[in-house]
Amino acid sequence: MTTLAACASNPDISGEAPTSLKNAPEYIIGAHDELSVFVWQNPDLSVTVPVRPDGKVSTPLIGDIQAAEKTATQLAKDISAKLTEYIVDPVVTVSVTKFAGPYSQQVRIVGQAVQPMAISFNDKMTVLDAMIAVGGITEFAAGNRSIIVRYENGEKKTYRVRLGDLLLDGDVSANVPLVPGDIIIIPESWF
Repeated sequence: MTTLAACASNPDISGEAPTSLKNAPEYIIGAHDELSVFVWQNPDLSVTVPVRPDGKVSTPLIGDIQAAEKTATQLAKDISAKLTEYIVDPVVTVSVTKFAGPYSQQVRIVGQAVQPMAISFNDKMTVLDAMIAVGGITEFAAGNRSIIVRYENGEKKTYRVRLGDLLLDGDVSANVPLVPGDIIIIPESWF
């Protein structure tokens, strides 16, 4: 059971971070992802391509096509539609083989992380996964005053996350799931 309690000390904090997610969003392709485009019975048209910084990929016969901000299924349908000029009923599959994701889908860790950075979101990613990626928290971090900033239905929500308990005491109940676009803010200790 997930409990979200209001925090009296800071009315902007919605409470503890949710411990489960009902519906994880579908992955959105971003710049610097790598895609495998497979065209059934057409090996010459099947390629592995990087998504350029402008969000496009180049494929045989159709040239440049917008890939960023689409799901793999949407992009496969777009490629299939363009290939109908050359092939009868093309069957196209797009798979993301290396992930970067659009900035709106990355998890950003700022403040007193050993190496603050933006990281690619992965399915079932948790706070612990993010902390491992950034090397943990510094000795000056106020881990239990950390927060997750999350946008839900266009509304900004802020949740408290107990990084000190998780990383220093091994309290796995403080390990909560993340969603694409989360921002983890780790404040500095006052003393």
